[in-house]
Amino acid sequence: MIIGIPKEIKDNEYRVALTPAGATELIKTGHKVIIQKNAGIGSGISDDEYKEVGAEILDTANEVFDKADMIMKIKEPLSQEFELIKENQILFTYFHFASGEELTRAMIDKKAICIAYETIETDDGETPLLTPMSEVSGRMAPFIGAFYLSRAQGGRGILTTGVSGVEPAHIVILGGGTVGHNAAKVAAGLGAKVTILDISIRKLRYLEYTMPGNVSTLKSNSYNIAQAVKDADILITGVYIVGAEPPKLVTREMVRSMKPGSVIVCVDIDQGGSVETAKPTSHSNPIYVEEGVVHYCVTNMPGAFSRTSTFALTNETLSYALQIANKGWQKALKENSVLKKGLNVCKGKVTYKPVADAHGLTYTLIDEVLD
Repeated sequence: MIIGIPKEIKDNEYRVALTPAGATELIKTGHKVIIQKNAGIGSGISDDEYKEVGAEILDTANEVFDKADMIMKIKEPLSQEFELIKENQILFTYFHFASGEELTRAMIDKKAICIAYETIETDDGETPLLTPMSEVSGRMAPFIGAFYLSRAQGGRGILTTGVSGVEPAHIVILGGGTVGHNAAKVAAGLGAKVTILDISIRKLRYLEYTMPGNVSTLKSNSYNIAQAVKDADILITGVYIVGAEPPKLVTREMVRSMKPGSVIVCVDIDQGGSVETAKPTSHSNPIYVEEGVVHYCVTNMPGAFSRTSTFALTNETLSYALQIANKGWQKALKENSVLKKGLNVCKGKVTYKPVADAHGLTYTLIDEVLD
């Protein structure tokens, strides 16, 4: 199989879908890897490093898409990439289809085979290809919130750590999954007062046992969310429902109740966001103010720490990419129920129910396209 790695074109997206180590493994098993010129530069990987392991460097994305059987990316194809995609071409990347109707319909029209990183799910509910990027985003979020809480950035002018005789900032974290857990660890390390909410008492019990004393847990319900949000200096949201858009747990009224200059870091914006006032932003224009509150809603947060993110992601994606390349996509999905859940759109059909439901499209059982 020919695996193509184009350069990412999303705003300030510096990650790349494959490291030289990953390319080595694919080439070693008999596959060909083609990489667009300078695709790895943003992650500190030179073309020569890819060449040394046997990958071929091509000048343009057009060449990569034209020759590849499978395209591996980081972010979803953008509109200018749609025309490059071929019928029956495998696309292996983050899609977040539930929050992108235009993208969904474009992939249906192209009759591509779209395997989404974010919906590959183990039997115990883990999303292994989402986890490493959730770790990065979660650990970034308190620092971002702390930065924008400064008066110079439009915030309340509160030092997150506090000082002797002055209280630290109150950081409220909605969602106790990978994003929330990692955000709480960093926020606690900064010395902030931290409250983390989740619907799972079991998860909260684990957090209660493992977090330091400045972290408290709270059962997630509309009343508790409203009270916590009102008191927050920084609100970090990391609500994730596999493959689906999260509910708007934080309403406009709740945002309006926050103190002027408070900060919202909406990590879950990739899937549409759990904050009613949230709308996607970019690294080049990361914030806006609504209801007197600073909103940071960048859709590719880990792209800012591209080298760490690239290596962390390849650690997880490579084994699945090898299965697809070695067996072909149909056999690989048939033999691996975890990977099978990643198939969202296939040859003009939507094969992931939350995506079909999100856009009012016909849902087709995966087994029907695997026969």
